[in-house]
Amino acid sequence: MLVIEDCRLTWPDFTADYSMTVQTGALCAIIGPSGGGKTTLLHMIAGFEIPESGRLTFDGVDLLPLEPAKRPVAIVFQDHNLFPHLSAAQNVALGIRPSLRMSEDEIRLIDEMLEAVGLKGFGGRKPGEMSGGQRQRVALARALVSGRPMILLDEPFSSLDPGLRRDMVQLVGDLRRRRPVTILMTIHTPEDVASLADQMVFVADGRVLASDSPSAILGGTLASRIAAAVSDG
Repeated sequence: MLVIEDCRLTWPDFTADYSMTVQTGALCAIIGPSGGGKTTLLHMIAGFEIPESGRLTFDGVDLLPLEPAKRPVAIVFQDHNLFPHLSAAQNVALGIRPSLRMSEDEIRLIDEMLEAVGLKGFGGRKPGEMSGGQRQRVALARALVSGRPMILLDEPFSSLDPGLRRDMVQLVGDLRRRRPVTILMTIHTPEDVASLADQMVFVADGRVLASDSPSAILGGTLASRIAAAVSDG
């Protein structure tokens, strides 16, 4: 279980104070207005932002003393963060071994993961030779192949058209059934993930204002504020 208790971060113009829990193996969708603290929450879990106080654990392990590379977390950014001079297979391989010195078993694993995300035969292509959706699939494959038990997706599909965005969200749902993994995903279109997510969290003003099932969140007392946040996003 991911446990966040009173984790406080402050800047001259913004204060965040997070408390929430996510069950191990759950898909948690994080929604809220732009600038409300969703990305900051993921960056804190990943170790890119360090809270001044509070508690942050995953399956009983204290994450706060751990540097980002040592945390049980893989993160996929909105801009997918691929290396343009490397092939798709090499970009995925970075999730296993930054040196890119792969064993035969690891090479097979990379091929299997590319096939799992619908990119069989694309291993030799470079990011510039692929569409936006294909690049996002490479980034997702890299996160999954890392074997990390928690994956953070920071608005990974917001630049895609609605149909492809829904396909990618469905792909995330399908892949997590192949390998048990806890997923937290920020998204501006909660309707795309409502049928797949186990939990939905509404973040605004640097706070977790609600955490419940998607139906309870989208149909609850904050529904009008959520609708405004989605429109704003």
